[in-house]
Amino acid sequence: MKRILFCELCPLAYRLSAEKEILKRHLRDLAGKTHFAKERTSNSLPVLIYRHNSLIRRRLGNVDMQLQENKATNLALAVTHIDGLLIRPGETFSVWKLVGRTTRRKGYREGLTIAKGQPSKGIGGGMCQLSNLIHWMVLHSELTITEHHHHDALDLFPDFGRQIPFGTGTSISYNYIDYRVTNTTPHTYQLRLSVDAEYLCGELRATEPQQHTFHIHAENEYFSRSSSRGDATIYRNGEVYRDIIDVATGRILQSQLIRTNHAKVMYQLPPDTSVLEE
Repeated sequence: MKRILFCELCPLAYRLSAEKEILKRHLRDLAGKTHFAKERTSNSLPVLIYRHNSLIRRRLGNVDMQLQENKATNLALAVTHIDGLLIRPGETFSVWKLVGRTTRRKGYREGLTIAKGQPSKGIGGGMCQLSNLIHWMVLHSELTITEHHHHDALDLFPDFGRQIPFGTGTSISYNYIDYRVTNTTPHTYQLRLSVDAEYLCGELRATEPQQHTFHIHAENEYFSRSSSRGDATIYRNGEVYRDIIDVATGRILQSQLIRTNHAKVMYQLPPDTSVLEE
Protein backbone atom coordinates (compact mmCIF):
# COMPACT_ATOMS: atom_id res chain seq x y z
CA MET A 1 0.00 0.00 0.00
CA LYS A 2 1.28 3.44 -0.93
CA ARG A 3 2.27 5.53 2.08
CA ILE A 4 0.05 8.61 2.47
CA LEU A 5 1.95 11.81 3.14
CA PHE A 6 0.74 14.28 5.76
CA CYS A 7 0.14 16.92 3.07
CA GLU A 8 -2.22 14.50 1.26
CA LEU A 9 -4.56 13.97 4.21
CA CYS A 10 -6.75 17.02 3.61
CA PRO A 11 -6.60 20.61 2.33
CA LEU A 12 -5.67 21.92 5.79
CA ALA A 13 -2.76 19.46 6.04
CA TYR A 14 -1.57 20.54 2.59
CA ARG A 15 -1.75 24.19 3.63
CA LEU A 16 0.18 23.54 6.84
CA SER A 17 2.87 21.67 4.89
CA ALA A 18 3.17 24.54 2.43
CA GLU A 19 3.50 27.11 5.21
CA LYS A 20 6.21 24.98 6.81
CA GLU A 21 8.18 25.03 3.53
CA ILE A 22 7.66 28.79 3.17
CA LEU A 23 9.06 29.34 6.67
CA LYS A 24 12.02 27.07 5.97
CA ARG A 25 12.88 29.08 2.84
CA HIS A 26 12.67 32.35 4.77
CA LEU A 27 15.01 30.97 7.43
CA ARG A 28 17.50 29.63 4.88
CA ASP A 29 17.62 32.99 3.13
CA LEU A 30 18.14 34.80 6.42
CA ALA A 31 20.96 32.47 7.40
CA GLY A 32 22.55 32.47 3.96
CA LYS A 33 24.92 34.93 2.34
CA THR A 34 23.06 35.43 -0.94
CA HIS A 35 23.04 39.06 -2.06
CA PHE A 36 19.65 39.54 -3.72
CA ALA A 37 19.15 42.12 -6.46
CA LYS A 38 16.76 44.86 -5.34
CA GLU A 39 17.63 48.14 -7.07
CA ARG A 40 15.43 49.19 -9.97
CA THR A 41 15.67 52.08 -12.40
CA SER A 42 13.42 53.47 -15.13
CA ASN A 43 16.44 54.05 -17.37
CA SER A 44 17.23 51.15 -19.69
CA LEU A 45 20.81 49.86 -19.89
CA PRO A 46 22.36 50.47 -23.33
CA VAL A 47 22.81 46.93 -24.71
CA LEU A 48 19.84 44.77 -25.67
CA ILE A 49 20.75 41.13 -25.01
CA TYR A 50 17.42 39.50 -25.88
CA ARG A 51 13.76 40.44 -26.36
CA HIS A 52 10.70 38.20 -26.24
CA ASN A 53 6.93 38.66 -26.08
CA SER A 54 4.62 35.97 -24.70
CA LEU A 55 0.92 35.77 -25.64
CA ILE A 56 -1.14 36.03 -22.46
CA ARG A 57 -4.54 34.64 -23.43
CA ARG A 58 -4.01 31.12 -24.74
CA ARG A 59 -6.73 28.56 -25.28
CA LEU A 60 -5.51 25.66 -23.15
CA GLY A 61 -7.72 22.61 -23.54
CA ASN A 62 -10.96 23.16 -21.61
CA VAL A 63 -9.53 25.77 -19.22
CA ASP A 64 -11.98 28.58 -18.43
CA MET A 65 -10.92 31.65 -20.42
CA GLN A 66 -11.85 33.85 -17.44
CA LEU A 67 -8.77 32.41 -15.73
CA GLN A 68 -6.75 33.73 -18.66
CA GLU A 69 -8.29 37.18 -18.22
CA ASN A 70 -7.45 37.07 -14.52
CA LYS A 71 -3.90 35.99 -15.37
CA ALA A 72 -3.49 39.18 -17.40
CA THR A 73 -4.35 41.17 -14.26
CA ASN A 74 -1.97 39.10 -12.12
CA LEU A 75 0.93 39.52 -14.55
CA ALA A 76 0.34 43.26 -14.80
CA LEU A 77 0.62 43.52 -11.01
CA ALA A 78 3.69 41.29 -10.75
CA VAL A 79 5.82 43.01 -13.41
CA THR A 80 5.66 46.30 -11.53
CA HIS A 81 7.87 44.71 -8.85
CA ILE A 82 10.53 43.54 -11.33
CA ASP A 83 10.62 46.01 -14.23
CA GLY A 84 13.90 47.93 -14.34
CA LEU A 85 15.69 45.55 -11.94
CA LEU A 86 19.48 45.77 -12.03
CA ILE A 87 21.34 42.51 -11.46
CA ARG A 88 24.84 43.61 -10.58
CA PRO A 89 27.90 41.32 -10.49
CA GLY A 90 27.55 38.91 -7.57
CA GLU A 91 23.82 39.54 -7.11
CA THR A 92 21.03 36.98 -7.39
CA PHE A 93 17.62 37.56 -8.94
CA SER A 94 14.68 35.83 -7.22
CA VAL A 95 11.11 35.98 -8.51
CA TRP A 96 9.51 35.71 -5.07
CA LYS A 97 11.92 38.07 -3.28
CA LEU A 98 10.57 40.81 -5.53
CA VAL A 99 6.94 39.83 -6.24
CA GLY A 100 6.13 38.61 -2.73
CA ARG A 101 3.06 36.58 -1.81
CA THR A 102 0.24 36.99 -4.32
CA THR A 103 -2.92 37.70 -2.29
CA ARG A 104 -6.43 38.90 -2.99
CA ARG A 105 -5.76 41.94 -0.78
CA LYS A 106 -3.02 43.04 -3.18
CA GLY A 107 -5.41 42.81 -6.12
CA TYR A 108 -4.48 39.38 -7.44
CA ARG A 109 -7.26 37.26 -8.91
CA GLU A 110 -7.95 33.56 -9.31
CA GLY A 111 -5.87 32.19 -12.18
CA LEU A 112 -4.65 28.92 -13.61
CA THR A 113 -2.33 26.85 -11.42
CA ILE A 114 -1.00 23.29 -11.51
CA ALA A 115 -1.71 21.08 -8.49
CA LYS A 116 -0.77 17.40 -8.21
CA GLY A 117 -0.10 17.25 -11.93
CA GLN A 118 -3.51 18.62 -12.92
CA PRO A 119 -4.83 22.05 -13.98
CA SER A 120 -6.31 23.86 -11.00
CA LYS A 121 -6.90 27.45 -9.94
CA GLY A 122 -5.75 29.73 -7.17
CA ILE A 123 -5.22 33.37 -6.23
CA GLY A 124 -2.29 34.76 -8.21
CA GLY A 125 -2.37 31.94 -10.75
CA GLY A 126 -0.40 32.46 -13.94
CA MET A 127 2.93 33.47 -12.44
CA CYS A 128 4.66 30.60 -14.25
CA GLN A 129 4.27 32.55 -17.49
CA LEU A 130 6.34 35.32 -15.93
CA SER A 131 9.14 32.97 -14.86
CA ASN A 132 8.94 31.20 -18.24
CA LEU A 133 9.57 34.47 -20.08
CA ILE A 134 12.47 35.44 -17.82
CA HIS A 135 13.98 31.95 -18.09
CA TRP A 136 13.82 32.04 -21.90
CA MET A 137 15.67 35.35 -21.97
CA VAL A 138 18.24 34.20 -19.41
CA LEU A 139 19.00 31.15 -21.58
CA HIS A 140 20.26 33.64 -24.17
CA SER A 141 22.65 35.27 -21.71
CA GLU A 142 25.80 34.58 -19.71
CA LEU A 143 23.89 34.69 -16.42
CA THR A 144 23.95 31.55 -14.25
CA ILE A 145 20.69 29.78 -13.37
CA THR A 146 20.89 28.71 -9.72
CA GLU A 147 17.31 27.48 -9.11
CA HIS A 148 14.95 26.09 -11.72
CA HIS A 149 12.03 23.66 -11.43
CA HIS A 150 10.19 21.83 -14.20
CA HIS A 151 6.50 20.85 -14.35
CA ASP A 152 7.17 17.28 -13.18
CA ALA A 153 7.48 15.68 -16.65
CA LEU A 154 3.91 16.46 -17.71
CA ASP A 155 2.65 17.76 -21.05
CA LEU A 156 -0.50 19.41 -19.77
CA PHE A 157 -1.89 21.21 -22.81
CA PRO A 158 -1.77 20.93 -26.62
CA ASP A 159 0.50 23.40 -28.37
CA PHE A 160 -1.13 26.74 -29.14
CA GLY A 161 1.08 29.03 -31.21
CA ARG A 162 4.20 27.58 -29.54
CA GLN A 163 7.27 29.72 -30.23
CA ILE A 164 9.82 28.07 -27.96
CA PRO A 165 10.80 24.40 -27.49
CA PHE A 166 8.70 22.24 -25.21
CA GLY A 167 10.47 21.62 -21.91
CA THR A 168 11.95 25.09 -21.46
CA GLY A 169 9.28 26.21 -19.00
CA THR A 170 9.51 26.71 -15.26
CA SER A 171 7.41 25.92 -12.21
CA ILE A 172 7.17 28.32 -9.27
CA SER A 173 5.12 28.44 -6.07
CA TYR A 174 5.50 30.98 -3.29
CA ASN A 175 8.18 30.93 -2.03
CA TYR A 176 9.90 27.60 -1.70
CA ILE A 177 9.69 26.77 -5.43
CA ASP A 178 11.52 29.75 -6.88
CA TYR A 179 13.35 30.79 -10.03
CA ARG A 180 16.76 32.28 -9.27
CA VAL A 181 19.62 33.58 -11.39
CA THR A 182 23.06 34.76 -10.25
CA ASN A 183 25.23 37.24 -12.12
CA THR A 184 28.72 35.73 -12.18
CA THR A 185 29.89 38.10 -14.92
CA PRO A 186 31.70 41.44 -14.47
CA HIS A 187 28.82 43.33 -16.10
CA THR A 188 25.41 44.52 -14.86
CA TYR A 189 22.23 43.12 -16.40
CA GLN A 190 18.70 44.52 -16.32
CA LEU A 191 15.18 43.13 -16.70
CA ARG A 192 12.56 45.26 -18.43
CA LEU A 193 9.02 43.86 -18.24
CA SER A 194 5.60 45.14 -19.22
CA VAL A 195 2.10 43.98 -20.16
CA ASP A 196 0.13 45.32 -23.10
CA ALA A 197 -3.30 44.35 -24.44
CA GLU A 198 -2.09 40.97 -25.73
CA TYR A 199 1.42 40.19 -24.56
CA LEU A 200 3.74 39.89 -21.61
CA CYS A 201 6.75 41.76 -22.96
CA GLY A 202 10.34 41.32 -21.83
CA GLU A 203 13.82 42.61 -22.51
CA LEU A 204 17.11 41.54 -20.98
CA ARG A 205 19.66 44.34 -21.21
CA ALA A 206 23.24 44.89 -20.05
CA THR A 207 25.99 47.48 -19.70
CA GLU A 208 28.27 45.69 -22.18
CA PRO A 209 27.84 43.33 -25.15
CA GLN A 210 28.29 39.61 -24.52
CA GLN A 211 31.15 37.60 -26.01
CA HIS A 212 28.71 34.84 -26.94
CA THR A 213 25.26 34.48 -28.41
CA PHE A 214 23.01 31.49 -27.75
CA HIS A 215 20.63 29.37 -29.80
CA ILE A 216 18.15 27.04 -28.11
CA HIS A 217 16.58 24.32 -30.23
CA ALA A 218 14.81 20.96 -29.94
CA GLU A 219 15.87 17.69 -31.56
CA ASN A 220 14.53 14.13 -31.78
CA GLU A 221 10.96 15.07 -30.89
CA TYR A 222 8.27 12.38 -31.07
CA PHE A 223 5.27 10.87 -29.24
CA SER A 224 5.44 7.30 -27.95
CA ARG A 225 3.58 4.69 -25.93
CA SER A 226 4.55 1.31 -24.50
CA SER A 227 1.51 -0.69 -25.64
CA SER A 228 3.58 -3.89 -25.70
CA ARG A 229 3.71 -3.70 -21.90
CA GLY A 230 0.01 -2.93 -21.62
CA ASP A 231 0.62 0.80 -21.01
CA ALA A 232 -1.51 2.99 -23.27
CA THR A 233 -0.09 6.20 -21.79
CA ILE A 234 1.36 8.52 -24.43
CA TYR A 235 4.60 10.41 -23.79
CA ARG A 236 6.16 13.42 -25.44
CA ASN A 237 9.86 12.92 -26.02
CA GLY A 238 12.73 15.06 -27.18
CA GLU A 239 15.92 16.88 -26.32
CA VAL A 240 16.60 20.59 -25.91
CA TYR A 241 20.06 21.94 -26.74
CA ARG A 242 21.72 25.27 -26.08
CA ASP A 243 24.39 26.25 -28.60
CA ILE A 244 27.07 28.68 -27.40
CA ILE A 245 28.24 30.76 -30.35
CA ASP A 246 31.34 32.96 -30.54
CA VAL A 247 30.27 36.47 -31.55
CA ALA A 248 33.51 37.25 -33.38
CA THR A 249 33.62 34.13 -35.58
CA GLY A 250 30.04 32.84 -35.57
CA ARG A 251 31.40 29.41 -34.69
CA ILE A 252 29.50 27.08 -32.33
CA LEU A 253 31.82 26.56 -29.38
CA GLN A 254 29.65 24.11 -27.49
CA SER A 255 26.25 22.45 -27.74
CA GLN A 256 24.81 21.78 -24.29
CA LEU A 257 22.02 19.29 -23.64
CA ILE A 258 19.87 21.25 -21.19
CA ARG A 259 16.74 19.09 -21.07
CA THR A 260 15.64 15.56 -21.96
CA ASN A 261 11.85 15.32 -22.20
CA HIS A 262 9.78 12.25 -21.43
CA ALA A 263 6.53 13.89 -20.46
CA LYS A 264 3.19 12.22 -19.90
CA VAL A 265 0.62 13.67 -22.31
CA MET A 266 -2.44 14.84 -20.38
CA TYR A 267 -4.72 15.68 -23.33
CA GLN A 268 -6.22 13.99 -26.37
CA LEU A 269 -3.86 14.07 -29.35
CA PRO A 270 -5.29 14.86 -32.80
CA PRO A 271 -6.22 11.59 -34.56
CA ASP A 272 -3.59 12.06 -37.29
CA THR A 273 -0.70 12.39 -34.78
CA SER A 274 2.07 9.84 -35.31
CA VAL A 275 2.77 7.80 -32.14
CA LEU A 276 5.74 5.46 -31.93
CA GLU A 277 4.93 2.06 -30.41
CA GLU A 278 7.72 0.98 -28.06
